[in-house]
This record gives sequence, C-alpha cells and structure tokens, in this order.
Amino acid sequence: MKKAIYASALIAIAMVSCKNNNSSSEQSQTNEVAVIQANTETTFGVRGNCEMCKKTIETAALGIHGVTHADWNVDLKKIEVAFNSEMTDEQSIHKAIAASGYDTDQMTGEDNSYKKLSKCCQYDHSMEMNQNSADMHSDEGEHMTH
Repeated sequence: MKKAIYASALIAIAMVSCKNNNSSSEQSQTNEVAVIQANTETTFGVRGNCEMCKKTIETAALGIHGVTHADWNVDLKKIEVAFNSEMTDEQSIHKAIAASGYDTDQMTGEDNSYKKLSKCCQYDHSMEMNQNSADMHSDEGEHMTH
C-alpha cells in the first residue's frame, strides 16, 4: 500500500514538473513571435505579368527569414513588403526576387530562372515598374485618345 502511495506521489510530481516545462516553452514561443514582428515597411518595383508571377514573387520575398508580409500588385508592378530589420534587409529581398527570375527596380532577374518561367510570366524587360494608380489612369486615357 505504501508503495502505491509513493508511486502516485512520484507521478503527481512528474506531471507538475512537465506542466511547468510546458509553460516555459509557451513563454519562449511567445517571445519568438514578438521578435519576428515587422518593424520596417518598404515598397519597390518588380516586373511581372500575371497571378502566377504574383505567387512566385511573393513566395520569394516571404522565403527570407524576417519577412512577415509581401503583396505584389499585378497592375502597378510594385510590391509592398514588411520585415524585421534585425533579421534581414531590403537588399536581401531584392536578391531573392531577382533569383526567382524577376527584375526589381534595383536588380536584374537571373537569366536561368527567367528562362524557366512559364511563357505568360516572361515579361517585357522594359515595362514600367512601381507605378502609382494615378499614372495608370492617365496612361489609359492616352491610349483611348490615339
């Protein structure tokens, strides 16, 4: 009988110990999430054509440790990126996008990656980037009058 009580007490102590370890683990996970929060936002131009381009460009940017948000606008040819500047910098994001085959306003896309893009994604290397919506509307008006 004493052995059963003793064994039960050991199991109870072990369970409390495990519970305390889990709360420490939860606390460190909470701290990690806080570290990954973005403290820098930027916008820059990226050439591309379609929704498949959007997925590839955003995936390349989000593949950089510390990037928390990437949204490429198909019409305006620009990407909005949020990142933690203690983990990465804007140049690293440009490099990742260029490595996936896309030109940014600071880097030329890698030729080998560009050639592997679907035909619909092989953009015109002279296309305008980082447009704003006012520019787009004035361009449309010019095309209609010619």
